Amino acid sequence: MKNTLIVVFLLIFSVQQIKSQTVLIHKTKQPIVIDGDLSDWHSPFSQPFVIHNSEEKATQTTVASLSWDNNFLYIAYNSIDSEIVGKARNQDSPLFETDDLVEIFISPDAKVKNYIEIGVNAFSSNYDLLIRCIGSDCAKRKSDLSISVKGLQTASKITDSGYSVEIAVPFSSLNEITNGNFKTPKIGTIWKGNLFRIDFGQTKEYQSLKAYKSKKYGFHQAAEFAELRFVK
Repeated sequence: MKNTLIVVFLLIFSVQQIKSQTVLIHKTKQPIVIDGDLSDWHSPFSQPFVIHNSEEKATQTTVASLSWDNNFLYIAYNSIDSEIVGKARNQDSPLFETDDLVEIFISPDAKVKNYIEIGVNAFSSNYDLLIRCIGSDCAKRKSDLSISVKGLQTASKITDSGYSVEIAVPFSSLNEITNGNFKTPKIGTIWKGNLFRIDFGQTKEYQSLKAYKSKKYGFHQAAEFAELRFVK
C-alpha cells in the first residue's frame, strides 16, 4: 500500500511539461540517499514519458526527476511495470539489449559533440559509456566503454507496481573524463540531454521524456536533446 501511495503522489506531483525544451534541475538542500526508495525525494517529477519517436502514450507509465548539489547530479525514476524483465548483471553489460532499464544521456555542450550515457536496470546493475560524435549531428558515433564514471552510485527497488531507480553522478568524475568537456555546474548552467526507458514487456517500447521529431537514430538524436538547466 505504501508503494502505491508513493506512485500516486509522484503522478500528482508531475509539474514539468514533456513538450518543454527545458528541464529544470532543482538544487537540493538535503542529502539524497541512493537506495531506490523515492519517499524522501523532494524535487518535482516529470509528466509521464512518451514513445520516443511518436509522442504517443506509453503502455506503462514512467516519471523522472533531477536534482543536484555541489557534488552530484541526482536522477530518480519511477516505472510502472507489471512484468519486470532482467536480472543482476556484471558491470557494463549491454543491458539495453536484454533488460528493462532506464537511461540518461548528458552533454555539457550546446552543440553536443560528445555525451555520457548511463543505464540502470531494475536490479541495480549499470553501465556507463561515452558517445563520441562523428559529424555535426552525431549521425555517426562511437561508443567508448573504456571510460568509468568513478563513484557512480545506482540503486533500484522492486515495488508493488514496478520498480524505482536512483542515480548519483559525481561531477568530479565527469570532469576527469577525457574529451568529456564537463565542468562542475553552477546556478544557470545549461547542459543538454534526455531521459529514457526501455520496456521489454508484452509490448517492447522505447520511451523518452522528450519525444523526437526525427526517426533516424533511435534514442541518439543529439540535435534534439532538451536543455537541462541547473536552478536553485
